[in-house]
Amino acid sequence: MRNSALFAAIFAGAIGLPLAANAQSATFGAGVTTGSNGGQAESDNGISSNQRKNFRSYVTEEQTPSYQLPGDIQVGTMLPDIGVTYYDVPERFGATRYRYTIINDRTVLVDPRTRKVVQVVE
Repeated sequence: MRNSALFAAIFAGAIGLPLAANAQSATFGAGVTTGSNGGQAESDNGISSNQRKNFRSYVTEEQTPSYQLPGDIQVGTMLPDIGVTYYDVPERFGATRYRYTIINDRTVLVDPRTRKVVQVVE
């Protein structure tokens, strides 16, 4: 009987844990994310307009290489899964889940899960 209760508790935990973790964070269109911060929405819209100049300077100082791809790069463009390196955005430019790279001499933010461009940093 004791083993049955233990098994039931482990089984319930194994099923409930992923569901609870999934409830901690959900993404709703336009880059708005809710997280485990008391239900308040936090925005992940990339590099803010007042940080773009400093961010472009940072990318230049880092001598990040530019990858050449055919076509125009714009929001929604899916980048290849090989041949492009994605870099972390330093926290001083705002906490973001996105990564940056340079495509055709344009700095872009990319969602690392989908490889889609979410912002062209101009």
